[in-house]
Amino acid sequence: MIQNLNEELFSFIKKSPTGFHAVHELANYLTEAGFERLAEGNTWNLAEGGKYFVTRNQSAIIAFKVSRKDYSGFHIAASHSDSPSLKIKEDPEMNVENQYVKLNVEKYGGMLCAPWFDRPLSVAGRIIVKDGNRLTTKLINVDRDLLMIPNLAIHMNREANSGVSYNPQKDMLPLFSMGGSDVSLQKLLSTQLDVEEKDILSHDLFLYNRMEGSIWGAENEFASSARLDDLQCAFASLKGFLGAQKQDCIAVHCVLDNEEVGSGTKQGAASTFLKDTLLRINSGLGRTYEEYLMTLADSFMISADNAHALHPNYTDKADPVNHPLLNKGIVIKYNANQKYCTDAVSAAVFKDLCDRAGVPWQTFVNRSDIPGGSTLGNISNTQVPMNTVDIGLPQLSMHSPYETAGVRDTEYFVKAAKEFFA
Repeated sequence: MIQNLNEELFSFIKKSPTGFHAVHELANYLTEAGFERLAEGNTWNLAEGGKYFVTRNQSAIIAFKVSRKDYSGFHIAASHSDSPSLKIKEDPEMNVENQYVKLNVEKYGGMLCAPWFDRPLSVAGRIIVKDGNRLTTKLINVDRDLLMIPNLAIHMNREANSGVSYNPQKDMLPLFSMGGSDVSLQKLLSTQLDVEEKDILSHDLFLYNRMEGSIWGAENEFASSARLDDLQCAFASLKGFLGAQKQDCIAVHCVLDNEEVGSGTKQGAASTFLKDTLLRINSGLGRTYEEYLMTLADSFMISADNAHALHPNYTDKADPVNHPLLNKGIVIKYNANQKYCTDAVSAAVFKDLCDRAGVPWQTFVNRSDIPGGSTLGNISNTQVPMNTVDIGLPQLSMHSPYETAGVRDTEYFVKAAKEFFA
């Protein structure tokens, strides 16, 4: 099962070069499982036994099962669809002495810059096209090696191995073509979409690493891929969600966007998307607002965003005791300053859940002198307050375009999610 699961994870990630594509693939999983697509702009007619999903901005998705109208609470697993990358700016082509054409890009999220150099890259995202009197959205993935960010040779930068500070406006611009080429980016995109160049009005396009996922190590114990943070959690929680039958609670699978840039968007954890959806479930099943508030008090959320594993070359960067390892189980994340929202209650609930599912768990706390990142749990709680635990799967090289995890940990989360939803 582990090998098949990792192959399916890699396939999902390959089809998901951007958050837009990830949500599209998640919607395909849900549609194949018999879920009905809802629209925020339409009336929702919910029924007992129904299975539904709704998207926002094409980059966030919430699915839920109505097992019974007199449900006792919401059981929510939340993750995010976005990953650090380079976003293509408007009017991106830059001519270099009539000999090269490079693309103007900007950083999205807190990315590790160095691993983006000297590897095959391409472009994916969404494009807005004028179709008669309508504006339509089209997903695009230029599925071939298209770009490269070439390093400066060591002969021209003798300090390259002594630490480099990268200027994203100068150092991180990808090479697109030789000067004088008849192929512009706009023409390439229009050809692939079979539309007129003039009809492409706008875009949200990102660079992505072309290197596919791989299993490696002396005993094939490591799994490496792009965008493990956080598609590994989104995928594993969905598998558990689809494999479980909930009897007394509303099971909710939630994937939000823009976590890597603070979540403060209409489709992020700080938005009303989750709150709006839960309220519409509540009212659609004939319950009052007071009953909604009572339901939140009896609900639970798993905020799932990958965690830092102990690094073999930098053990001094980890907490002396709470340092997770690959293949050793799901990580429960703590922070006294509420960067993570785990507390004694939610941690105990999740530990008991893992024990019942028969999967191991670990704990993560930053070194007290090294500030860490945050995630979507405490942000979403400002909209929908409920007991929440922040967890993740252990990985190395977080925010690199090629990250590393353990081959066993995805299955651990699938089992825990299935137990949670069942």
